[in-house]
Amino acid sequence: MQQRLEKEWELSIDPDTVRLFILKAKALSAAVNEDYDDGAEHEVEFDGDTHASHHHDGLVEEASEDLTEEEFRELINDLNIDEAAELIALAWVGRGDYDASEWADAVAAARERPRKRTAKYLLGLPMLADWLEEGLEAIGA
Repeated sequence: MQQRLEKEWELSIDPDTVRLFILKAKALSAAVNEDYDDGAEHEVEFDGDTHASHHHDGLVEEASEDLTEEEFRELINDLNIDEAAELIALAWVGRGDYDASEWADAVAAARERPRKRTAKYLLGLPMLADWLEEGLEAIGA
């Protein structure tokens, strides 16, 4: 049985806020994966009536995906410097770049990143939701 590391720190970011980011990241990931079929998205054929009734459905779906990404970016931009650094550090701990015992080092390294690029950086992490979950678990939050 793995022994839990005793916390020597207090998080600035609320674990429930991190869980909200996890849900948003999962929604974004699902939106990307739902319509991926190795190029087959261009092979759909509609007759005249079906085309007229479904012509704009894709635009609504696309707008909702953009809204989720926009919401994610806004939530990230609303974080203060400490919260943003801890969110990045949690992803790094979850990914295995840092151990939970190196939490302070991970947060310090995350603080050195350009603040304006935080949302873009996090959105670019392919397994963000999983890594945030694993990071929370690793530090015992």
